[in-house]
Parts: sequence; C-alpha cells; structure tokens
Amino acid sequence: MTRSLYLFGGVAVLFILTGQMLSWNVSLNILNMGLLSAIMALGVNMQWGYAGLFSTGIVGSVALGGLAVVIINGDPVPEAFALGGWQLIGGLVVAVAVIAAAVIAYQRLAGRVRNLTVAVILIGGFFLYRGIFDPAVTAIEGYNAATFGNIGGFGWNSIWAWPVGGLFAAVAAWAIGKTALGLRSDYLAIATLGIAEIVITAIKSEDWMARGVKNFIDLERPWPVPYEVDLQVNAGFLAFCERWGLDPVTASTIGVKLIYAAMFLIVLMLFVWLLERALNSPWGRMMRAIRDNEVSAAAMGKDVTRQHLMIFILGSAVVGVAGAMYTSMNTQLVPGEYSPLRFTFLVWIMVIVGGSGNNWGSVLGGLLVGWLWLIVDNAGPIVMGAVTAGMVDGPLKSHLIDMAPQMRLLTLGVALLLVLRFSPRGLLPEK
Repeated sequence: MTRSLYLFGGVAVLFILTGQMLSWNVSLNILNMGLLSAIMALGVNMQWGYAGLFSTGIVGSVALGGLAVVIINGDPVPEAFALGGWQLIGGLVVAVAVIAAAVIAYQRLAGRVRNLTVAVILIGGFFLYRGIFDPAVTAIEGYNAATFGNIGGFGWNSIWAWPVGGLFAAVAAWAIGKTALGLRSDYLAIATLGIAEIVITAIKSEDWMARGVKNFIDLERPWPVPYEVDLQVNAGFLAFCERWGLDPVTASTIGVKLIYAAMFLIVLMLFVWLLERALNSPWGRMMRAIRDNEVSAAAMGKDVTRQHLMIFILGSAVVGVAGAMYTSMNTQLVPGEYSPLRFTFLVWIMVIVGGSGNNWGSVLGGLLVGWLWLIVDNAGPIVMGAVTAGMVDGPLKSHLIDMAPQMRLLTLGVALLLVLRFSPRGLLPEK
C-alpha cells in the first residue's frame, strides 16, 4: 500500500511540475491521454494478466471505438442514405446470411458433398453480395464527395457512443476469438495484429462508412463538455474570469480539459472497481488458474476455450470504450492516427511497466508511460536546444534539434529496460 501511494504520488508530482514548467494546458492534455491509456491498459491486462492471452490487435479495438462515435454522433446525410442506404444494408445482410449458410453446411454435411456445397454457397453468395453492395456504395460515395460521400450517423450525443464502441469491439473480438484463440500464443499475436490491420484498412478504404482517409470531422462533443469558443463569449464565464483575474482564452481551454479529465476519471474508477471485484471473485481465481496451468484447470472441469473467449471479448470491449472516448474528445476520426506503435505496443509497455495482473499497476503504467511518451514532444526540443546551445551551427546541430521529438523512442526504451532490470514484474506486481 505504501509503495502504491509513493508511486502514484510521484506521478502526480510529474504532472504538477509539467504544469508549472511548461503550461497547465500541456499537463492536462497529457493527463487526459494518460487516463485514456490507463483504460486501454486495463483491457489488455484482463487479456494478458488474467488469462495469459497475447493479443496484438489492440489498435483494431481502438479504431472500432472511434468508428462507433462516427455512427452514433455523426450528422445524418439523408440524401446519401436515400440513394443507396437500404440497398447497402441489404448487401451486408446478404453477406452475413451467406457466411451463416456456409457454416451450417460445413457442420451438417461431410466429405466431398460438404466441400462442394460450401464452395457453391461462398462463391455464389460473393457475387450476389457484390451485385447488391457495389452499386449502393458507388451511389453514396458519389453524393457531394468533397463534403459528404458517406451515409452519416444518427446525430446523437457522442457519450452514447462510448458503450457502443465497447459493443463493436466485443463483437469483433467474438469473431476473432472463434477463429484465432485456438492458436499458439505467437500465432495468436500474428493473427490478431493482421486482423487489426484489416479493420484499419477497411476504415481507411470504405468512404461510405466514415469518409476514409478524408477524415470525419465536426463531431459534436459529449455532454457536458462545451467548446472553448462558446465559453469565451459566454457572459457568465467572462464575468467569472474578470472576477478572478483570469485570461478567458486560457481559462476556457483549461476548463474544458478539466471536464474531460473528470469524465475520464469517473469511467476509469468505475472500471477499476468492477475489475477489482471480478479479480477477487471465484471467477477471477479461476481465470488465474487457467493462466497458470491450462491442463490442470481443464482437468478440474473448467472450459478453458470458453473462458478464454469470454476474457478476450471483455478486454477488447474495455479498449473499445477507450477508443470511443478518444475520438469524442478529439471531435474527429482520423484513421491515419491508428498505428500499432501508439495503440498496441505502447499500451503493452504500460502493462509491463505497471505490473501485469494488477489493475492498479495498469493504471500507474498508463499514467506514467503516457506522460513519458508525450512529454518528450513538448520538452524534448527545449532540452535539446539547451544541450546544443554551445555547439557550432552546422548539419549535426540541426539534425539533433530536428530529431528531438523522436527521442521519446529512446527515452521509452531506456525506461523499459530500467524497469525490467530492477523490477521485472513491474512497478506494482501482482500479489
């Protein structure tokens, strides 16, 4: 307990020093990203720390969470939907029906008859699906492509997209788990990474869904987060700033970030409370028993495959919620942001540094590594400028200054090596 207090206190000091030495806007921005990263780390910790599942498809769950915000919060485009919306939905229904028919045929038939029937269903269904789906996509993407080119969303508050993002990620995890969880750990990692890249490629390529690489912007913020420009013309807010001698621009940006921090902290604490109760329940002890020795757990009558699928779905759902929160904070979906480095391997580092199997360790790792990852972007050029101040102007000095933001990779690598050397089980290891 004392160790935890010291470590969390040290992280709090880092954020306070960032606010005092750089700016409170920078500190709060890093804090918000750290809180979201901590939620993602909790989801990964469920899969790895509870069950020993090594998944590298985290970025796919994050992207599906962002897609949920577009669907729930995006403005409707009734003209584009009228051109081909119902036909597009019909094509997707046909695709699902074809897959279901192929699965049923595979289960109920045998031998050459089964192979021939499944092949006929899949090939014929593919051409039927494309015949319905492609014309609808062409019509939708052709409608005012510079501004729309997509079917739009429901126009609801984006806070409702947070649980929907978790649902999207859970459904995808179910489909992945039914096919990939039987693989050995290294093959599972390769399969999940590949499927995640397929998800991101689909979001980038299918303009009808979320405008692809043209990005989906102008998403409305979740209640009760206002826009900074609206606060800056609000009479009550201006009177408050005048009373306390605050700059309205700075106060509005800090105030908005504080509201986001409060909302993210509530969600984070809710997840921690639920996961702590689950971890210390008979179900949590069963999951750890499966993780430690699958053969012994199966011998005691536990359905290892079913439990692996359940924990894989739950962990992905938590990551999907964090992905939806990230997109709603940014008020735009930018598919190019979803890189495995940022939303897969960095989250893994957070779990490793914090301590796998410990929920509070994941929170600590998310805040600490999130701070370290982003602070170099802001403080790196300042530090490098001081280091190279005495150097003669030339290619070497220019190169070092230009490479300052990329020093975060080296910094993060050194930090990870130090943790693995002096605390191999993480800063807050599993009890």
